[in-house]
Amino acid sequence: MELLPFFEWAETSLLGSIGKTYGGVYAIGQSLHLMALALLGGTVLLTDLRLLNVVLRDVPSDQVIENAHKWFKVALIIIMATGIFMAAAVATRMYYNSFYWAKMTALLAGIVFVFAIKRPLLKRPHKEINPLVLKSVAMASLVIWFSVAATGRWIGFS
Repeated sequence: MELLPFFEWAETSLLGSIGKTYGGVYAIGQSLHLMALALLGGTVLLTDLRLLNVVLRDVPSDQVIENAHKWFKVALIIIMATGIFMAAAVATRMYYNSFYWAKMTALLAGIVFVFAIKRPLLKRPHKEINPLVLKSVAMASLVIWFSVAATGRWIGFS
């Protein structure tokens, strides 16, 4: 399936035109995107470092995970909305950018990992889960989300 026509359409759509025409609106979108990235990164670090027993040892990990996951979902929604807006303004350039595709692949992997593996597992009482499994999930999560961040950062350099 050829995606180029979709990307060309996105760039000429109302959303793409707004992003290209109004630099201030684009800058606000970028700012919201970056703030949401910081929030998402903070929730990932907090939850994974808690599972590794590095931070908040006096707070039950179940509680940390539950509270942080709410903010993770908020951040993810904002990231996706602002990301679509920003990508629409330069859609054809993104289509040809290998780091864009690497980020989208890593982001998809992160979302699937959180909602299909990590979240279902951590809904169980953590005391019933093998500590090695908890630590493995935390390390895998850190690697995946670091990959999302690193590939996203390289989009700007390419």
